[in-house]
Amino acid sequence: MAIRSLDITMKGPSVCSSRTANSSNIRVFSVRCSVSLSSDDASTGLGERPWKTADARLVLEDGSIWRAKSFGASGTQVGEVVFNTSLTGYQEILTDPSYAGQFVLMTNPHIGNTGINYADEESNQCFLGGLVIRSLSICTSNWRCTEPLGDYLAKRNIMGIYDVDTRAITRRLRQDGSLIGVLSTEKSKSDEELLEMSRTWDIVGVDLISGVSCNAPYEWVDKTDSAWEFSKDRNHFVNFHVVAYDFGIKYNILRRLASYGCKITVVPSTWPALETLKMKPDGVLFSNGPGDPSAVPYAVETVKEIIGKVPVFGICMGHQLLGQALGGKTFKMKFGHHGGNHPVRNLRNGIIEISAQNHNYAVDPASLPAGVEVTHINLNDGSCAGLAFPALNIMSLQYHPEASPGPHDSDPAFREFMQLMMQTKLKARTLAMH
Repeated sequence: MAIRSLDITMKGPSVCSSRTANSSNIRVFSVRCSVSLSSDDASTGLGERPWKTADARLVLEDGSIWRAKSFGASGTQVGEVVFNTSLTGYQEILTDPSYAGQFVLMTNPHIGNTGINYADEESNQCFLGGLVIRSLSICTSNWRCTEPLGDYLAKRNIMGIYDVDTRAITRRLRQDGSLIGVLSTEKSKSDEELLEMSRTWDIVGVDLISGVSCNAPYEWVDKTDSAWEFSKDRNHFVNFHVVAYDFGIKYNILRRLASYGCKITVVPSTWPALETLKMKPDGVLFSNGPGDPSAVPYAVETVKEIIGKVPVFGICMGHQLLGQALGGKTFKMKFGHHGGNHPVRNLRNGIIEISAQNHNYAVDPASLPAGVEVTHINLNDGSCAGLAFPALNIMSLQYHPEASPGPHDSDPAFREFMQLMMQTKLKARTLAMH
């Protein structure tokens, strides 16, 4: 390692107030600066730059190559690139299992300023393939912060890139649809190799649920913390027992159910319907989850065996599985819905909800049988955002009523589920009396 030195001599008016016989109005001082040079830099005469330079690439299947700077983990990863329009809540997004197999591009340019705290986790790990952002905050400012975003991602082996034109990539995704991409910090891999990886990998038809679901049943008891509770009528219900199928469930769904008074048993995605019915639940929740609903026929069969026997509530993936179980079809959207600011109309009462959404697939309402009612529509594109089948005590939403991150407009859906279970129980008692 060579050392380069720089000597600077500066002259200026004296700042000393005392004077001597030999004093002068000119003060002379020298500054010596030394910088370490690598052997390569020493031979070329270049010193180490005090700023980070581009050391990563995002290669999309359309052939475009985006140079960027890396943070978090290093290496090479492949995934489907989607954009998220949320202004806040990047930690909840990172820990949402529904993002398995995907790179999340945040359209909000400045990310990382609130750091990380463990109270905002939505699962026990990060499932997404990588994070793409415009500007990485150089500092954190939040009283709950325990570590910066970069350190958090590095510990969880999640890649991130910044100083990339996220606006341009978003426009490309909106025009061409979601694209497969490869993130890499490895200089040994050529652009052509990375492009080939992006064009030979596919997310369609892949069972991503089995990789994010729990391995065994467990009881959930935690409610929404009192400091964050916002619903005033959550305690007006009896203690219903709800079995929640974990297709990639978010903690806040479970917290909201617990806050409404439910006893909750969480079961794996492959849990047999017969075992669920043996528990004699008051209701069953089919949770959110990642990927293609047509890639998990075992889950559709489970839903078929349960509907009509107890009230059910489907959220996101659960909504899509219910659509298929009722005889409908699902399809892959052009670029999906990802963000905390999507407007939805409740067709039953005309109320507009600003919702949190995260899905790339949707139910085709034209394929649904008679008796199934579309209860909500997405106002951005008119897609189906909610279903009900009163004859079988079914309700579902394509988006996330628990928000986290996002607004609380849709939280009354949990109250509707409580009412559905209560009405079903009262009806059963009435029939038993006669």
